[in-house]
Amino acid sequence: MRPPILSVSNIEKSFGGIKAVRGVSFDVHKGEILGLIGPNGSGKSTLFNCILGQLVPDAGHVRVNGRNVSGMRPSELNRLGVGRTFQQLSVFPQMSVFDNIILAGQEHRGTMLLRLFGPADAGLAPEAERMISFFRLTHLRDTVAGSLSYGQQKLLDAAMAFMAGPALVLLDEPAGGVNLTMLAHLKERLIAYNAEHDTTFVVIEHTMEFVMSLYTRIIVLAEGAIIAEGTPDEIRSNQTVIDAYLGG
Repeated sequence: MRPPILSVSNIEKSFGGIKAVRGVSFDVHKGEILGLIGPNGSGKSTLFNCILGQLVPDAGHVRVNGRNVSGMRPSELNRLGVGRTFQQLSVFPQMSVFDNIILAGQEHRGTMLLRLFGPADAGLAPEAERMISFFRLTHLRDTVAGSLSYGQQKLLDAAMAFMAGPALVLLDEPAGGVNLTMLAHLKERLIAYNAEHDTTFVVIEHTMEFVMSLYTRIIVLAEGAIIAEGTPDEIRSNQTVIDAYLGG
């Protein structure tokens, strides 16, 4: 088996007297789609933020391709090929779909000199057009993002995250608030991107149909600790998970 692209070792994080993450460890290998699920308050978002540099863990470390990245800022992680999406959309509502994607590309890879003296699109237009086409947003290319449906904005948010060509993407509840038709479209695009680019995904999600049909492996958290790990079928039939998360 190839060495892990992401290695999380004994991460702990407390807020006051409350231990939000309790010694969590796992590896993620290139091309894998790993799901992190669990009830509200199980520590998923805190763990994500420890991995991505928004929070500094109290103990443990995070490695990307063998490099210790614990405590690195999100911008530094981005330069190492780590991308993310958020629960709250990060699109710019007054800008067009095309301009949103160009701006994301400039943020991830543009240099100050290029921004000052280069073309307005920083030379990213061909790649932006490919991303728009891949996420099937061509008919909305010149539409301002604020007028899109919530599901369409989720697709745009994903396209913006992938403009950097990340090797590892952490997605925080990508299916949240998306109708079933758009949810199927989003899932199909993520699976296609994974297959075409061998990109690794780590995904927090609550929508169980989405969870069970997208992930290759699932880790279940409860009260800040891992209580189960396995394939979707194994997790679906795990009594500990049913009791703690699926509600019996």
